[in-house]
Amino acid sequence: MTGIFVAVVGPSGVGKDSLIDFARARLEASGRVAFVKRVVTREAHEGSEDHDSMDVDAFAEAETAGRFALNWDAHGLRYGLPIALEDDLEAGRAVVANLSRAVIPALLERYPDALVVSVTADRDVIAQRLANRGRETEESIQRRLGRSVGDRLPASTIRIDNSGDLATAGEQFVRLLQDVTAPVRA
Repeated sequence: MTGIFVAVVGPSGVGKDSLIDFARARLEASGRVAFVKRVVTREAHEGSEDHDSMDVDAFAEAETAGRFALNWDAHGLRYGLPIALEDDLEAGRAVVANLSRAVIPALLERYPDALVVSVTADRDVIAQRLANRGRETEESIQRRLGRSVGDRLPASTIRIDNSGDLATAGEQFVRLLQDVTAPVRA
């Protein structure tokens, strides 16, 4: 495969989807970057990420049939990335997807040259963003903020702070994607 997988990771509320949407608006028309829509075992609703929904049984069937490049469980849900992303990798595109940090070892096993981008934000910013989504109680937000996830990220991980204005972090992410998709000069 000649393309590169760009995995965007970080805790809920850091703005991973906002960062991806910012880059999509700037780069999707270039034809050099593909943005993967996840499959999730929950219905889409306003305020949640744009995803394809499947019930648990259909997800299990798709998994058994090999229709996911990667899949994982998190927060009582199943997540998957369609195997079709490999067509974009074969075509030399950068493939951008929001992943769980827990799936990074499987990602690197399948795509050893993958680039991991860890999005961070200040704790108070994350708390406010989670509260603004209106999907969790204050108690569950505090539990989420207190949760410690083992950092299985490779040393080559690029970190982007999204605590401030989205355009600042967004431009940093866009430049990164432009760099990894730039033609190689002899």
